[in-house]
Parts: sequence; structure tokens; C-alpha cells
Amino acid sequence: MTLTRVQPFRRCSSLLPATLAGLPLALLKATALELAILAGHLLLYPSGITQERRTAPPPPPPDAPRLPAQDKPPVLLLHGFIDNRSVFVLLRRNLAQHGRQHLESLNYSPLTCDIRTAAELLGRHIEEICERTGHARVDIVGHSLGGLIARYYAQRLGGDVRVRTLVTLGTPHSGTRVAPLADAHPIVRQMRPGSDVVEELRRPAPGCRTQFVSFWSELDQIMDPVETACVDHPDLIAQNVRVSGIGHLALPVHPAVAAAIRQALDLAEPGVDTAAPTGGLTVA
Repeated sequence: MTLTRVQPFRRCSSLLPATLAGLPLALLKATALELAILAGHLLLYPSGITQERRTAPPPPPPDAPRLPAQDKPPVLLLHGFIDNRSVFVLLRRNLAQHGRQHLESLNYSPLTCDIRTAAELLGRHIEEICERTGHARVDIVGHSLGGLIARYYAQRLGGDVRVRTLVTLGTPHSGTRVAPLADAHPIVRQMRPGSDVVEELRRPAPGCRTQFVSFWSELDQIMDPVETACVDHPDLIAQNVRVSGIGHLALPVHPAVAAAIRQALDLAEPGVDTAAPTGGLTVA
């Protein structure tokens, strides 16, 4: 698997013809991995149906030394369509092992029918996180629809005040044409090219303070076309990271992607070297 950081934004619409010869085998491997991940996720799914229990961290003792104000902001994990927080079990563990102390997952109802309403609910949840943790801003990692909900909040509802970095994984920023029969669900219609929500996200967003990092894969069969998972907006601070060799379900699971997500979240941290590896990150 190869991760290549693209900055500044370049339209990721064309794959080199030389890569096409190896596509069938790569697609076969990616599909096998997707099926294995799906089987594992179905086993974990019941564990993520309920909202996680959230408690405020205990106050430090009065005589405890005051720590420097460089604590990393909370990270909120937001799942995709017809899913729940169990999709982030491995990513959450990876982030926790590398210093992220405040990690939370938010379940939105599978009956959610409007991205705007879900974004408003997300905003209220983020306000509660900031009040409870004492942080002024949060980072968000959103998979698929979760990334679109978070982007709407940051870009259209003034959420850039609260969202420092938004990482999206296989999110249909420009709309996806996959599974036309799913149009019976209103939120799927909002994820189509040319929908009212997608067109709102094309509108000017001057001064938006959120940093966007979008991960996209040429083997993502949920994104049609695959370049829809790139952020393409002149007013947004955006980086697009190409992932080779895996599909849609593997994006929040693969350890190499997790490492790249950590790097993206650390971009705003002072004193952290976040230079991308030359030629990208290759995993055998």
C-alpha cells in the first residue's frame, strides 16, 4: 500500500496508464481484504450500538504541578452510513498508544435523514466536549458520510471555530453515484453529485479556519468517481492523500493509514516534524 501526500491540491482525476496492468490483481487483493474486514466488523458491530459512556476527567490534586498548555486537543471519531463507533476500534487504540488522551466516538442514528440536522447535533456534542475537557478546539476523523457531516458543520455552520483539523476517510465530498437503488434513503440522495448539500459545500467559504486532510483510494468502490473523496475548494486549507492498494472499509482500519492520520493530526503541533516520507509510505 502506498500513501502519497498531495499538497497543494491537485485534481486527482487521472490514474497513470502504467498502473492499469496491475489493477486486476490489486483489486482482487483489496476486495478480499474488504470482505475480511466486513466479517470482523459484523462481529464487532453489536458492541458499538450504544453510545459510549463519557465522564469528565477527575480534577488534579491542588498541589499537583501544572502541566504546560500543550495537551493535544480531543479527537472525535465519526462513523459512516449505517455504521457505528465499532468501526474505529483499531484506529482508536492506535491513536491512544501514540499520545492521544482524549478520544471519543459519536454514534448518530441510522434513521438520520438530513446531513444538516446531523451537523447541528454534532456541533452541540462538540460544545459539550469542549466544556467538559477545557479545550477550545477539537480534531475530527470522519469515515465516509461522517466526514461529510463534519465538513458541513465546519464549513457551513461556523464550526471552524471549534474544529482544528478534519481528517476524512473515503468521504464523497463531491457526491458519489454508487448504488443508485439506495436513493430511497434521503441522506443517500444528499450524497449524490449535484445535491443541494453538495452544492452548498461548493459555495464560498472565506476565512474557514479548519484544516482538511482527505484520504482517498483508487480502489474505493463506494466512491464513484474515486476523485470525489478529494477536497476541491479554493477557500479551504486542504491536503489530499492518495492511498493505493486498499478499499473503502480498510481506510479506518489499516495501520499505515492510522500512522498517516496521526501525522495529519500533528500538523498543527509546535515542534513536530511532519514531513511526508519521500515517495510516500509503502507497506509490503
